[in-house]
Amino acid sequence: MGFKIAVAGATGNVGREMLSILEERGFPADEVVALASRRSVGTEVSYGDRTLKVKDLATYDFSDTDICLMSAGGNVSREFSPKIGAQGCVVIDNSSAWRYDADVPLIVPEVNPDAIEGFSRKNIIANPNCSTAQLVVAMKPLHERATIRRLVVSTYQSVSGAGKEGMDELFSQTRAVFVADPVEARKFTKRIAFNVIPHIDVFMEDGQTKEEWKVTAETKKMLDPKIKVTCTAVRVPVFIGHSEAVNIEFEKPITADEAREILRDAPGCLVVDKRENGGYITPVECAGEDATYISRIREDPTVDNGLNMWVVSDNLRKGAALNTVQIAELLVARGLIQPRKRAA
Repeated sequence: MGFKIAVAGATGNVGREMLSILEERGFPADEVVALASRRSVGTEVSYGDRTLKVKDLATYDFSDTDICLMSAGGNVSREFSPKIGAQGCVVIDNSSAWRYDADVPLIVPEVNPDAIEGFSRKNIIANPNCSTAQLVVAMKPLHERATIRRLVVSTYQSVSGAGKEGMDELFSQTRAVFVADPVEARKFTKRIAFNVIPHIDVFMEDGQTKEEWKVTAETKKMLDPKIKVTCTAVRVPVFIGHSEAVNIEFEKPITADEAREILRDAPGCLVVDKRENGGYITPVECAGEDATYISRIREDPTVDNGLNMWVVSDNLRKGAALNTVQIAELLVARGLIQPRKRAA
């Protein structure tokens, strides 16, 4: 008997990607249910060659559902995830609602799979922020080899990280520029077409944004609390794919060649690093792909044991939907969850 899976937020960018990836990877599901808010009830979404009609999350009975992939936003998750978990269904949440809860594991399967054992405390598992996910996939094998002391991260984040509204705004503003119409900023604080905005999420008292704080807090929780992390998060006019310029200071010596070989063998990583025109990955090439791509690996002569690199990944996949499905696969592979008996 296979599993019964619910996808909450099934009409959004990430929810639709979750449904696609479940089918692509052949997840052992006998039944998949699409859920969203009441206003989306009856909307049709695709699951492989099948069409699912969306049901109401607020009234759905989870008592015979094994796993809920939650991508309905932080407020919805805070309200519903504990109720769903109390019914014996494991919630894998894509929002920031539970990432910093000590009783909720924050998981990237290539980085800290053993932490998943603690999921039963609340029956909730958190998926990290999209920009953190790709960062720690690339940093984990290097940290094991030479121990990372400090990370300086500059992100170049696509508009899809702000949802469909962000993608629509980039499209409409770009069109407006070409036809000389007024350019209106609704989703973003400034015009995003042909521009970059050094502001993602709200500002905090110390001057950093919440997005920058997330990268720091989540890297420490998943990789090592001793690592010093500083981040500048920037929104760029790219539809899909987050990029990161990463400066790393290690405790032990490590060369660029060593790092390149380590990353070539690391799970989830793909090195494309030729020192020639086009010998690197950009967001256009990573869209629709599962890997975290690493390019521009080189030594930093300004610090002892320093490296620079360029890290790119599809934020809707590894940064969100793919990682969520991989967590579900990890639960199954480790025998931590079994299909529940369902009424005839």
